Amino acid sequence: MEASSYRLNLEGGGHLAFTEYGDASGVPVLFCHGWPSSRTMAELMHEAATDLHMRIISPDRPGIYQSSYQPGRKLADWPGVVRQLMDHLRISAFRIMGISGGAPYAYVTAAALPERVQAVAVVSGAPPIVELEKHARLLPLYRRMLWLHRNIPSVLRIIFHVARPIATVAPAFRFRHLLLQLLPPLDAAALRDSAAFDACFESARRGWRGPAEGMISDAEIYATPWGFRLEDVSRPVRLWHGMQDRSFSFSTAEQVAARFPNCKLHLIENAGHYSLPIRHIRRILGDLREVQ
Repeated sequence: MEASSYRLNLEGGGHLAFTEYGDASGVPVLFCHGWPSSRTMAELMHEAATDLHMRIISPDRPGIYQSSYQPGRKLADWPGVVRQLMDHLRISAFRIMGISGGAPYAYVTAAALPERVQAVAVVSGAPPIVELEKHARLLPLYRRMLWLHRNIPSVLRIIFHVARPIATVAPAFRFRHLLLQLLPPLDAAALRDSAAFDACFESARRGWRGPAEGMISDAEIYATPWGFRLEDVSRPVRLWHGMQDRSFSFSTAEQVAARFPNCKLHLIENAGHYSLPIRHIRRILGDLREVQ
């Protein structure tokens, strides 16, 4: 099927924008997009999901792209939004896929809705940063943002407001080439495919089209306590992480995996932060479909 977009009015006001990919009659999977990103990141899995008979339901988080901004939202608010979405679609049980910054949203949904979540797969996932003993293995950009958040948050907010109009401009082809030169070789090679580039970076550009405050509130989730314990996620978890991931090291993924009661960690050689979901999405989705 072709991807179809919808809008759901939420309890208490506001609306949620979401798009469906893959097979409309397939196994339902909630997709949690990365950061900065938006629901169209799920284009990465459209073809594979169609072949595997999986139905990908991909919402924009509140304040991102076409979903309404919700002042003061917390990570703990997300499962309630998911519940409304799945009730609207008349889906009683579903699986979850999260990529990168979608990780905490995948985990909190599984923790809050264990009777409905069947399994979780997280790819290149963000860890609970405030619980890490050391930040040395995080991407330098993330370390700088964390420092600003803790010490002079007003400056960080100004940076986000200044960055927004720039980030919403579609890069010309020559600038795409320059951007790829800034990435690790494995990721740059995977992103030379125009469809993969658009799924990752066009979804980020659309994410910035929402209010700057929406992108800020989404970012703050990663710099604050998540409000639940990973040990409380009882459903099966599959973590996929590249050995060459420079955003979040594979050793951090090992620490996260050890905290779940039922988790299998897949460490993939010669894979980076972006190249892992781009080149291995069919295997990852197929595995998620079969988890019991």
